[in-house]
Amino acid sequence: MNQFEKAQAEYEKFSEEFTSIIISTVNKQGIPNASYAPFVMDDDRNIYIYVSGLATHTQNIHDHPFVNVLFIDDEVKTQQIFARRRLNFDCTASLIARETEKWQQIVDKFQIRFGELITTLRSLPDFRILQLTPNTGRFVIGFGAAYNISSDNINQLVEITKDSLS
Repeated sequence: MNQFEKAQAEYEKFSEEFTSIIISTVNKQGIPNASYAPFVMDDDRNIYIYVSGLATHTQNIHDHPFVNVLFIDDEVKTQQIFARRRLNFDCTASLIARETEKWQQIVDKFQIRFGELITTLRSLPDFRILQLTPNTGRFVIGFGAAYNISSDNINQLVEITKDSLS
């Protein structure tokens, strides 16, 4: 297996190591906000977050549906703090309507993954499920080991070349 094939295999499993993601949003004035949310993911790499409508990031997403999400190794797991393994996606957010078949399927995934707390959240009217659909991204394994992720095929890494940096 060559280096690219190893990176591809690592990419395919990387997000499974996490139960929450870091979310970057902006408000109406363009001021950034960093937050986090527990998530579930489907086979197409769509990311679903179950969040309160009162949360800053939810309000920001309502105003600007463009979100960047970050999966990043814990500092204690990394050998080099300047080269932590990380995966980020530029996403477009959309609301999943409550009590629809899709909403039910996703909330069931949350129930399986996070347990009884989801029963309580289901009863809270301000909680909603947002789908974050990845458009592009980047997977960094270490120094000199970074790969783009294209909207053409979100499941396939693309080697970074001088031309892709501009």
